[in-house]
Amino acid sequence: MTTTTLLSHITSPQRLKELPPERLGTLATEIREFLIDKVCRAGGHLGPNLGVVELTIALHRVFDSPTDRIVFDTGHQSYVHKILTGRHDDFDSLRTAGGLSGYPNQAESPHDHVENSHASTALSYADGLARAVRLRGEDSRVVAVIGDGALTGGLAWEAMNNLGRGEHPVVIVLNDNGRSYEPTVGGLADHLAELRRPGSTGRNLFEDVGLAYLGPVDGHDTAAVEEACRQAVRLCRPVVVHCVTEKGRGYSHAEQDVADHMHGIGVIDPETGRSSRKSAPTWTAVFGQEMAAIGATHPEVVALTAAMLRPVGLHAFAQRFPDRIVDVGIAEQHAMTSAAGLAMGGLHPVVCLYATFLNRAIDQVLMDIALHRLPVTIVLDRAGVTGPDGASHHGMWDLALLSAVPGMRVAAPRDSVQLARQLSEAVAITDGPTALRFPKAAAGDEIAAVGTMDGLDILHRSRSLPLDVLLVCTGVLAGPAKHAAESIAEDGIGVTVVDPRWLLPVNPTLVHLASRHRVVLTVEDGMRVGGFGSAVAQACSDARVSAPVRNLGLPREFLDHGSRGAILAEHGLTAESIAATARALLEASTEGQTTPFEGILR
Repeated sequence: MTTTTLLSHITSPQRLKELPPERLGTLATEIREFLIDKVCRAGGHLGPNLGVVELTIALHRVFDSPTDRIVFDTGHQSYVHKILTGRHDDFDSLRTAGGLSGYPNQAESPHDHVENSHASTALSYADGLARAVRLRGEDSRVVAVIGDGALTGGLAWEAMNNLGRGEHPVVIVLNDNGRSYEPTVGGLADHLAELRRPGSTGRNLFEDVGLAYLGPVDGHDTAAVEEACRQAVRLCRPVVVHCVTEKGRGYSHAEQDVADHMHGIGVIDPETGRSSRKSAPTWTAVFGQEMAAIGATHPEVVALTAAMLRPVGLHAFAQRFPDRIVDVGIAEQHAMTSAAGLAMGGLHPVVCLYATFLNRAIDQVLMDIALHRLPVTIVLDRAGVTGPDGASHHGMWDLALLSAVPGMRVAAPRDSVQLARQLSEAVAITDGPTALRFPKAAAGDEIAAVGTMDGLDILHRSRSLPLDVLLVCTGVLAGPAKHAAESIAEDGIGVTVVDPRWLLPVNPTLVHLASRHRVVLTVEDGMRVGGFGSAVAQACSDARVSAPVRNLGLPREFLDHGSRGAILAEHGLTAESIAATARALLEASTEGQTTPFEGILR
């Protein structure tokens, strides 16, 4: 059991300020012990939070949160902030439905000002907040905490360009641990390394754009960070406080983890640092194997990642083909347009991202890749519902966004066999962009087709029965759709289940199949509005297909954190719910209803 003698009394930043300086080292030790215990039990971001314990203590001793706004970039390193602002007792519910969020969350506390977990945003938020403070005549301060990894994003530099005007004071606390997941890359990383060298008196990029600079400061020396922050406030201008920290500090298993210092972990044994659970290969792992195999047979293939080489499964490819892997830092926009340049140069780039981060680069996909009809493949990991990481990490917008891109082909493999086939198909396409999407989950067993039709896979079909229901499944929802079909077939209902394999553009043969059934139901783990189902409905309408087309999917809402299975179930994406919806739609059609009755669709 973790002992938290001091920590149990720190229920607010004010209580922290009352603590004598000589007790802060003990408090930091207790916080680390608490984090190791709680995060190992629940899973979450361990390494980043172990690295900012003293830094966060210092911030809350110098600044008066929530009157002073402390904005955490990305937010995965805000656990210590949550502990010091009265949420110590809530950590047993970390990242569970209805429990404590793994990121800042406005609904949890007035101390949380920003809840977006996408990187490189804090400086822009801080610029706007500081302008608002000045225009409203308020007496408060604005602090932005940003890591060196997030500083590789272009948005951060757009903000610094504006902050450099010096119109309003912002304290920029640069948490420099030399990495995001893996070591920070590029010219900025080299510059920060130069600034970290003792006695460095060379050019300072921050000062060049108009910011004051203090540091480097030992980010694990609370007193030093406090003094630097107080000095920054006294300057009354935009200031960078450069704090050097160690990711995973204080937990030997994290310190020795060469991959990412336990950036994000599942449930593990805190004594061994390992999971006792045996799990099936993930979609990411399967993709990584296939990508390495593709690299061996396709010398024109080059892989790109935005500071997430291991998380998106590119480690094996990078080891085998080190000259054909590009880590651009947290810069998804640059990744896409750089990929366009690679394609213009005769190569086939494969850009690997979490699906939620596609949102940041959709203009580049549209205008830099698709407009030029370039053969770029985009691989979207963690598509659909991701689960405990919450609203800004669900990869639920990709189908709606990509459906608007002319010439874009989008595939959703239902199993690992299809992933291998469709990845090969994608890199063989030379006349436009392609995208593959798969979820954060175990890959599961092969789901064999019982027939094919012009690129479509038939997964179930009733024989000698009327063609009542056409179930059109996407990706991993093929399994639930097939089980739903087997259930309703027992009622004497004729049902066909089809996996389009390539969802967009809509295959004309799928429209033909729709015309032969009484009811069409599409199932997707993306947004109902504007997604795959909407595209099918539009195609059927254009072809004057009389069968009503309805779609099950996710609502146009921000979905809270919780387990993936529970969120899918809540929105009708289980075999039982799909079967119930199909029966109800067929009944409504039989009774001549023009719209489904309440409860069928969300």
